[in-house]
Amino acid sequence: MEDYKDTYLTIKEPVESLGRERGSKFLSFAYPVTTPEEADARVDALRKKYHDATHHCFAWRMGFKGDMARQYDDGEPPSTAGRPILGQILSAGLTDILIVVVRYFGGTKLGVPGLIAAYRDAALSVIEAAEVVEKVKSRRLRIQFTYGEMNAVMRVLKNYSPDVVEQSFDLDCYMVVDIREALADAFVSQFEHLNDVKKTKITIKTLSSDE
Repeated sequence: MEDYKDTYLTIKEPVESLGRERGSKFLSFAYPVTTPEEADARVDALRKKYHDATHHCFAWRMGFKGDMARQYDDGEPPSTAGRPILGQILSAGLTDILIVVVRYFGGTKLGVPGLIAAYRDAALSVIEAAEVVEKVKSRRLRIQFTYGEMNAVMRVLKNYSPDVVEQSFDLDCYMVVDIREALADAFVSQFEHLNDVKKTKITIKTLSSDE
């Protein structure tokens, strides 16, 4: 499937920036994250470090297709902080990212339009400070086979060149491999074909990345 997209954009490493608007100070932080728990830990750490700040607003987006997202205004008027932060993440086409904007109130109220603009600019500034990288989504598979089936397995692997994570070649052999998502279905079908035509008993199972 040549037009299948299995790449995504995220940031390489944590980064921060500083902005000011009519006396208020905005500290912006961006982190690469892959789970809500990781994002929560980052936000909690900033709350402790900047415990005297007025607001700790944030937004995150996660998942290969960016289908998980959350925004939080932390006491600012509804949709004046979290939404513009998330809007900048979406505009940049990023996922697996958390942006937190810590605000110190400077004495002058910005109003709803002013707040939206300030949080939007704070998020944009930290995105511009970050190094954006393209990553490839992969699928982790465990292939179980007998020693006599090794040559057939290796021929398939040679054609698809997956990354070998783990392997063992005893009487009962197995390999754990990561293969890019765009190739994964065709890769699995090769082993199903061997089982049908060559009557092999190769088993292949999808694993989570931490298995």
